Amino acid sequence: MAAKRGTDEMRDRVVLGEFGVHNVHTTDFPGNYPGYEDAWDRRRFEEAFRVDIIREEEGALEFDMVGIDAAIANAFRRILLAEVPTMAVEKVFVYNNTSIVQDEILAHRLGLIPIRADPRLFEYRNQGDEEGTEIDTLQFQLKIKCSRNPQAAKESSDPNELYFNHKVYSKHMTWVPLGNQTDLFPDADFRPVHDDILIALLRPGQEIDVLMHCVKGIGKDHAKFSPVATASYRLLPDITLLQPIEDEAAEMLQKCFSPGVIEIQNIKGKKVARVANARLDTFSREVFRHEGLKNLVRLARVRNHYILGNY
Repeated sequence: MAAKRGTDEMRDRVVLGEFGVHNVHTTDFPGNYPGYEDAWDRRRFEEAFRVDIIREEEGALEFDMVGIDAAIANAFRRILLAEVPTMAVEKVFVYNNTSIVQDEILAHRLGLIPIRADPRLFEYRNQGDEEGTEIDTLQFQLKIKCSRNPQAAKESSDPNELYFNHKVYSKHMTWVPLGNQTDLFPDADFRPVHDDILIALLRPGQEIDVLMHCVKGIGKDHAKFSPVATASYRLLPDITLLQPIEDEAAEMLQKCFSPGVIEIQNIKGKKVARVANARLDTFSREVFRHEGLKNLVRLARVRNHYILGNY
């Protein structure tokens, strides 16, 4: 029975020790363990595989994928980075730019501003097409001029008081419908994802007047089309207390982990530590620095349970 438990741990857990990480390599291939059926089976995979949405917010998504190997988790990460289409600025028509930002730098900055638009509403633009149409192009205009504030105090040196429109933000980009887009998207709210992205600084008399064409693309073609800033995965932490840890030792243990991982309960007048939420831990292995604690805790990760997040 002990041998089976050891085999199960080797197959299911990646164990973190004081001086190394154990059970790193995948060993559950057919014939490696007598009595285990490790040949790939679609029905068994479908029964074991699941996706759990843990957190979904305006700019972040965290979900769990259970029952897969690292290769599949990494494939999903790469798909998020490079294969999910978005809309981004592709062409910039500069009518006037008297700011200190060169035209090509300005165009590059505009191209990296994320656009809030559902790419499923648009088609990919055909290669070689110079003119956009209502089915493959979104058009934005940025037209702004800096001027002095005649009401500003004479002794003031604050640009926010001295000038109007001296900071050009992404909120100044306005959607200009192409063709019959007003009828196609009557309830559309096409705009930059964030309104406070600083594009340029102006001084009185300087202005920017540009027209932008946004097209549909994927991150594999250019990073500006990538829908996420980062996409990463990690194995689900598994923390086991090998024996009761009480009083001062419990408080010391709590400090060794990320906030929320270990909680202290009051049981019969004693402070007793328990694992509250292991997934919050970053596994700094701080606990191994304490002689009185390092043999009381087992740190591991669940081999087939991946936490994926994109932000």
